[in-house]
Amino acid sequence: MVNPYAGEVALVLDGTRHVLKLTLGALAELEAELQADSLVALIERFETGHYATRDMLALLLAGLRGGGWQGSAGDLARAEIAGGPVEAARVAATLLARAFTVPGDGAV
Repeated sequence: MVNPYAGEVALVLDGTRHVLKLTLGALAELEAELQADSLVALIERFETGHYATRDMLALLLAGLRGGGWQGSAGDLARAEIAGGPVEAARVAATLLARAFTVPGDGAV
């Protein structure tokens, strides 16, 4: 079970359910991977729609690692995501929103 108040989101890879969470370490990894100048620049990239599929995969990978997954970027790229690209995009958007939402403010 995921805890949305802790910023958690679930994703099914190759038939196995995983919990994603953007920890500080995961966010630092994401900033480095996407060569973002700051956390604000990283968020703006997604909010304005100026992101590529590889950015979405990097976001999912950071969340998976924050949730304890030990796989690699290659493992994620080869994985079957339940719900396909639409579900991957939904989970990525939810993950980012939950990471920066104050619990109880009515959002996500």
